[in-house]
Amino acid sequence: MSTPSALTRPTDVPLGRRLGARAVLPAALLLARLRPHRIRAVLTLLRRGATPATADRAQAARDALCAVSLHCAGPQGCLPRSLGAALLCRLWGVWPTWCTGARVVPPFAAHAWIEAEGRPVGEGVPDDYFSRLLTVPPADGGAG
Repeated sequence: MSTPSALTRPTDVPLGRRLGARAVLPAALLLARLRPHRIRAVLTLLRRGATPATADRAQAARDALCAVSLHCAGPQGCLPRSLGAALLCRLWGVWPTWCTGARVVPPFAAHAWIEAEGRPVGEGVPDDYFSRLLTVPPADGGAG
């Protein structure tokens, strides 16, 4: 699918961010095993009180997850990567828009990602490349 932060080496990510990513990774992996409506319910609760994430902050969270987990850095790790990045953002007091959906160009492929400032974060694709099926935006705006 898209290239996750393949060039992100652990040494490129500050220690504090790597520790935060390691802290949220188990929760992200557990959440990834739930059904979509349960994931949405949990994330909807967790986003409360957070401000919208900037693109830079969301990218930093995504990079941190890719730096500490080979699974999250790989092409099949989009769900735990997106969940972990959202959880890490929440630790920082901000919330990206968490999304699941599919790419709109053949062949069909399901995907999960985060957005900030109205754009996919770290995906390297045009803004309209994915069709959103389920979103959990910041609590103060957007449809969910």
